[in-house]
Amino acid sequence: MGVLTTEPLGRVLDYKSPEGGCGDGDFVEVPLGPRKVLGVVWGPGEGKFDPARIRPISRVLDAAPMRAELRSFLTRAADYTLTPLAAMLRLATRAPGLGDALSMRKVYRLAGPVPNQMTEARFRVVEALRRFGNSPVTLGELAEEAGCGPSVVKGLVKLGVIAEEDSPRDLPYPVMQPKPASHLRGDQVGAADALVAQVGGGFAATLLKGVTGSGKTEVYLEAVAECLRRGQQALVLLPEIALTADFLARVEARFGVRPAEWHSGVTMTERRRLWKMVGQGGAQFVVGARSALFLPFRDLGLIVVDEEHDASYKQEDGVLYNARDMAVLRASIVGCPIVLASATPCLESWANVEAGKYARLDLSARFGAAELPPMKAIDMRGENLPADRWISAKLAAEVQARVEKGEQSLLFLNRRGYAPITLCRACGHQVGCDDCDARMVEHRFLKRLVCHQCGATKPVPAACPACGVEGRMAAVGPGVERLAEEVVARFPGARLAVLSSDLFGSARALKEAVVNIAEGGADIIIGTQIVAKGHNFPLLTLVGVIDADLGLQGSDLRAAERTFQLMRQVAGRAGRAEKPGEAWLQTHQPEHPVIRAILGGDEEAFWKAEAAERKVAGVPPYGRMAGIILSSPDVAQVFEFGTELARRDGPLRRVGAQVFGPAPAPIARVRGRHRVRLLVKAEKTVPLQAALAEWVGQVKLPNNLRLAIDIDPQSFY
Repeated sequence: MGVLTTEPLGRVLDYKSPEGGCGDGDFVEVPLGPRKVLGVVWGPGEGKFDPARIRPISRVLDAAPMRAELRSFLTRAADYTLTPLAAMLRLATRAPGLGDALSMRKVYRLAGPVPNQMTEARFRVVEALRRFGNSPVTLGELAEEAGCGPSVVKGLVKLGVIAEEDSPRDLPYPVMQPKPASHLRGDQVGAADALVAQVGGGFAATLLKGVTGSGKTEVYLEAVAECLRRGQQALVLLPEIALTADFLARVEARFGVRPAEWHSGVTMTERRRLWKMVGQGGAQFVVGARSALFLPFRDLGLIVVDEEHDASYKQEDGVLYNARDMAVLRASIVGCPIVLASATPCLESWANVEAGKYARLDLSARFGAAELPPMKAIDMRGENLPADRWISAKLAAEVQARVEKGEQSLLFLNRRGYAPITLCRACGHQVGCDDCDARMVEHRFLKRLVCHQCGATKPVPAACPACGVEGRMAAVGPGVERLAEEVVARFPGARLAVLSSDLFGSARALKEAVVNIAEGGADIIIGTQIVAKGHNFPLLTLVGVIDADLGLQGSDLRAAERTFQLMRQVAGRAGRAEKPGEAWLQTHQPEHPVIRAILGGDEEAFWKAEAAERKVAGVPPYGRMAGIILSSPDVAQVFEFGTELARRDGPLRRVGAQVFGPAPAPIARVRGRHRVRLLVKAEKTVPLQAALAEWVGQVKLPNNLRLAIDIDPQSFY
């Protein structure tokens, strides 16, 4: 038998069948040297080796075999991204204990009343159990979540507050019973009917474009309901864990129970359960992050990519892939419909609609009484703000008016931390990371400087590291933490919440903060781009963008598109309930074409203009690009290798592709490794992957040099 293992060996290995035999797709454990490793029977062996030397498969695992469609998907995804197939298999087996035999385990749940007298540690345990809800939780997971020892949990068991029960390690999820929908109106009805009609009819790709608050979720949930009625499985991908709280509540209201979840906030126990149940058909509806795309579904009948424009669907380390594009690939292989939903779709999806590859459904009005907020600009060139303030007088007055009316305001600044630069006013030195070519960002809440590239931290220095002068270190520029200081000073009676991914220790804590805000737990919200991702804050009636020009800087070919998307998404948080909303953009460039397009609201005109520019330049989606990232501790070595690689561009020139570089990456050193980039550009129809494979196959990598190929790069850092 030919077995593909998760080890980086570069080929399928031959093994003898075990007693009782095995078949294609079986998950197996095989000997590899002195170890036993996980693998999948990929087909017949090559048979080129001495049978006496071929070792037998150790055992077949108790898991549903990997279906042919998933094996085909992994193979084609590996070919497209030029990723070793073993690395793709690792993505499809990212659950602990897959080889464990069926067994029982101790799980814990709330069982009795909570005593009045509780220690802080016991209170944390009870709160942790409430956060887990109905999910089974083990002793170790509960103690870790609560930040205490197992003895605290055991003490609550003795008091009868918590029940300790024996439970099978993996159980099917509750059966969903979709309720008939009776709340759709206007163009929602036609869109829902169109999506429902596609379910069960083979592959079809549809862009569901609707203004923020137009009910896209309710529309595509109709297709999910039809999928479940047919006995098939549905997958909805979300770009951000914090989005799941509101979404899960909607699903529970519509289907009676919560769907299965797959993301970094889920316990290892639950990940193993979901992986097993998906393969056996014991999980009907999965909501997950991009890696949920690699789960071994038994009968996948529908894929939805919500907020399909979101950049976080692109995996930027390890295996480099775009989950949106790979979702379309998997749907085409399975033969099921896929829905790409967004208020501000990416240009790639817009172009596929124009080319007739995707259908398009539009939702042009907000649901119920809600209306789209008008968008207005504040020209900051006419503002005379003090050096330590960033909120204009006009925006401050609007915020104050909302506070007095009991409504919420959102101040958006896409910059984490307190200040992006810490500068010595004596010599001009900017404090940088010791291992990266990046300035360190002050995080005053943590009382540390943090490198946003490698995560390294160090204390804020009292004296300049360069000149030694004390008392002259200054924070330059605003981050959300510094903006929070200004809000506290200018609106002393207002309740403040700051939403930034680095301020929460876990995904659950972030979700809880979002729920608290939605329930009215804050008057003023300060947030980074995390607040733009689909949250519904019913009391929010004002959005103020502190620096609308921030995303327009740099040479990224998608800068205009991303700025347009982000500003429209952020503005769309306002006025989603009965009360009307407004959005104000502070800008130093009110005449910039992107700012004018945002304020004018003519999205089709923006996409047409952006598409025309991309066509002329021959760049995606009207051309092909690939990034080559080289890194090494030796700066001379990495440049020499990059230059040699560029010289040997014959395989690329034969297909009409161009090579640019080598050049230092914009962030030229990360974790002590010097980084050099080459960029390959080709026409849309060029067989680029084969040419790239031949090109890089001409050279042998030195031991300490790494090479990564990024097909369809989304960023150029």
